[in-house]
Amino acid sequence: MGDLSKQTCEACSSGAKPLTKEEIKRYLDEVDDWELIEEAGIQKLKRVFMTLNYTKSIDFTNEVARIAERADHHPQLIVDYGTVTVIWWSHKIKGLHKNDFIMAAKSSERF
Repeated sequence: MGDLSKQTCEACSSGAKPLTKEEIKRYLDEVDDWELIEEAGIQKLKRVFMTLNYTKSIDFTNEVARIAERADHHPQLIVDYGTVTVIWWSHKIKGLHKNDFIMAAKSSERF
């Protein structure tokens, strides 16, 4: 499988299948500190990054935004004084795709 942070996202069409429970478990083992959540029946990846202050929160948020824009795959970002919450899922398929795990790994690498 390889290091997820070194992989690139593939185009995800609305007809793509969300990952199976087994695939999610396998990829989840590769992204430390990320948790599987479910909101409105949609599985997502979530991590809260602890920053030292608001400026560092904004800097990290901007870095995640840059990698998201390059990959054309965008997370939900929640910025607070000392934390940044990043939530990845594939909007088109209303679930998790390998791309989400790739981007989670890339986000962690930037922290």
